[in-house]
Amino acid sequence: MADGNLFAQQEANRRRSTWLVGGFIVFFAWVGFGGDLALGLLTADSPPGSYRHLFPFIGIVTSLVAGVICLGAWKRGAERVLWSAGAWEILEPATPEQRQYVNVVEEMAIAAGLPRPRIWLVPDDDPNAFATGRDPQHANIAVTQGLLDTLTRDELQGVVAHEMAHVQNYDTRLMTLLAGMVGAILLLSDGAGRMMRGGSRIGGGRGAGGGKKGGAGALGMIVLVVWLLTLIIAPVVTRVLAMAVSRKREYLADATGAQFTRNPGALASALEKLGSASGATRAITRGAAHLCIVDPSERRLSEREGFLGDLLASHPPLGQRVIRLRGMAFQQEKRAAAELG
Repeated sequence: MADGNLFAQQEANRRRSTWLVGGFIVFFAWVGFGGDLALGLLTADSPPGSYRHLFPFIGIVTSLVAGVICLGAWKRGAERVLWSAGAWEILEPATPEQRQYVNVVEEMAIAAGLPRPRIWLVPDDDPNAFATGRDPQHANIAVTQGLLDTLTRDELQGVVAHEMAHVQNYDTRLMTLLAGMVGAILLLSDGAGRMMRGGSRIGGGRGAGGGKKGGAGALGMIVLVVWLLTLIIAPVVTRVLAMAVSRKREYLADATGAQFTRNPGALASALEKLGSASGATRAITRGAAHLCIVDPSERRLSEREGFLGDLLASHPPLGQRVIRLRGMAFQQEKRAAAELG
């Protein structure tokens, strides 16, 4: 990979992070001010003395909440992801496996030319790993206990190198922000669903023949329907966005990690072992699935190719990733043989 391409990728990720924050605030502003508009139109023809929605307090509150969520995702997003996974930081290795893990992280930080990240362990028997943090100076790498128990040292080195590549490329900033925002939108959608199930009545209290349904009321109903549809589809859109962001970056992280170790076959072997695991990484929530090296679910969907897999899977098919890495290994061996010959 040319340095220019790497720098271009890093700059693109910084730019996308800015657009993501801006789009998130705009979405929450629409949720708030759109609700204000619908309520204002629906109550415009209310009888004298009835409630009329005039001050857009919903929009002001949701915009402020969006700003706070973005600031929290920026400042504390990584800690929240680690907390939700039940990860604990390794300060003093207690076992040979943990000591090897710490040594490998330090080696790969040197290979990538990055500061040593904080090192975490997730108490889950399914093999998996992820990196998080807003920049290389605030990076975290976490692996599950199952990964330490399953992989050889070379394979562990390949996985850690893959995660260091995400840190170097600023993928972790973008994907950590996404994790925080996806969770916030899911909570917002759930709250709206409970409100609708509660049978909220808007513009009630009109007597028989009192209050006329004019153009404002009809327009208010249209705005309300559009507003509700936005809340319904928003979680799906954000999840698809998070998955698409992850899929596009996994191939690049595989290739960059293989460059750090100069052993693409080891990462290919590690991915095969991770893919053959029959369980799911239950400690990692679906909202953080796009951060992991492999899909933390049972991986049936991630192995589907075609439109459905591209739309819903959080990762590209493992088989395709392994094929690319095996091809890199073959080319490496071919060049080495030519130099010796």
